[in-house]
Amino acid sequence: MNILQRLRERFWFVPAVMVVAAVLLAEALIAVDELAILPTLPGWLDAVVYRVGANGSRDILGAIAGSSLAVAGTTFSITMAVLALTSSSYGPRLVRNFMADRGNQAVLGVFVSTFLYSLLVLRSIRALGDPGDPDAEVFIPHLAVNGAVVLAVLDIAVLIYFIHHISDSIQVSTIARRVRQDLHATVDRLYPEQIGHDLHVDTRLPDRLEEEAAPVHGARTGYVTYVDEEALLEAARSGDALLALRVVPGQYVLQDTVLCLVHPRERRDDKLAEKVRGAVVVSDARTPYQDVDFAVQQLTELAVRALSPGTNDPYTAVNALDDLSSGLALLAARELPSPWRAADDGVPRVHAPRPDAVSLTSDVLDHVRWYAGTAPSVMHAGLTLVRRVGRHAQDQALRARLLTQVRLLTEAFEGAGHQEHDVEVFRERADEVARGLARTGA
Repeated sequence: MNILQRLRERFWFVPAVMVVAAVLLAEALIAVDELAILPTLPGWLDAVVYRVGANGSRDILGAIAGSSLAVAGTTFSITMAVLALTSSSYGPRLVRNFMADRGNQAVLGVFVSTFLYSLLVLRSIRALGDPGDPDAEVFIPHLAVNGAVVLAVLDIAVLIYFIHHISDSIQVSTIARRVRQDLHATVDRLYPEQIGHDLHVDTRLPDRLEEEAAPVHGARTGYVTYVDEEALLEAARSGDALLALRVVPGQYVLQDTVLCLVHPRERRDDKLAEKVRGAVVVSDARTPYQDVDFAVQQLTELAVRALSPGTNDPYTAVNALDDLSSGLALLAARELPSPWRAADDGVPRVHAPRPDAVSLTSDVLDHVRWYAGTAPSVMHAGLTLVRRVGRHAQDQALRARLLTQVRLLTEAFEGAGHQEHDVEVFRERADEVARGLARTGA
């Protein structure tokens, strides 16, 4: 994750860029007006570019600046209210999706940019008798004033868009879709097709790695959000060492947590340790960029919260499991990449394993058993998830774990106190899913 990608997830970044663009636009149009080229333009442009006096221009710009700032404050308040609602209803970790939403960022940026643009153009107007300089030359930037009017019309369109966008953004389907898209993007990024065939090695970690290697400890406390494997490869190559990562994105680390082991021990020095720490980025909050477990956890949390007694919304839980099945099925269809990374010389130098579909799918189905035992529709959605993932599973270990989960789901359903008819229906469906898994693995 480079600096630009990190900045794009900050709520202030897009508005800041738009504010800079507004300043440049205002100064450019004022400069064009100072060249006095407007009188040389065809007369029919008067129907498009209207001209008013200094007082009229000031009134127009003042009204646009005041109204745009007031609407910006209103939209910001609405956004904060939606964030609070989403945090309490769907989970605080989903707030990140609203903060990174380009629509919300652009809306705030348009209103703030209009305010600043109008203020800069207003400042450039000069008229006879102005306090402090009564002999000043009259200057009215007609093009720039018309630009402010165009921005005001754009503000109205943006306000209408914002009302629609914020209403749509709190829909369960929209929230789940955003997280599902993050999950798909992370799977494509970390588990690209055929990546497992890129490096054929029979290399194993040394048997006595812990005793023969030197540790590299973390520099701060927080979550591992990004691992720069290219930087680790370069560090390993320049130090002629083997680097075995002991953390994965999403893991919480302390300052004394071992980030990496350097083998052999004598190759570890301060320069190599600093390169390793620079390649393992630790932040205060998790992001799904390299943390596939975080994207899965967000949808799982959405399902679990929907099953709480205060909410009691099994349909939202079913919707979340459907979106989870989409991402997990995509992951199950990909071959797990080799944990080894090799430089241009072909020598494996970095060992960086990634989470597999077995652990991720099991975690989801465990939560279904723990929290959805009394919700038949959600338990059936769990079986549907097993069937969809099993249909795409490439790993025999994953199919075996799915068969175990089918048995555990059946036991949980039978022990939840449902009527015999419901138990029989669930048992028949579970047997059907199990037979499908057996055929897929044949």
